[in-house]
Amino acid sequence: MDLERSLSALNNPVRRQILEWLKDRGNFPPALPEHADVEGVCVGYIQEKAKLSQSTISNYMGLLKQAGFVVAERHGQWTFYRRHEENIRAFLSAVEDELIKR
Repeated sequence: MDLERSLSALNNPVRRQILEWLKDRGNFPPALPEHADVEGVCVGYIQEKAKLSQSTISNYMGLLKQAGFVVAERHGQWTFYRRHEENIRAFLSAVEDELIKR
């Protein structure tokens, strides 16, 4: 885990808010019928909720993905994102090890 990359990705309130929203699929509109079996949230729904441009959201999601906090899955022209819970826990453990346990 690259702790600096992870901290940098979280150093933005909107990116942290996106991670919070992704905890519950109910924070977004229902998936289209053709995507009902897809895990995650379409990037367009994230953009709508954040009220930011497509390019800004794409950048934000790229940073969260590089840090390992989200997983991206393409379905046709759409990209769906979901939290990577195992990596989030590993990040929290690494921060705890560095700041508390040492």
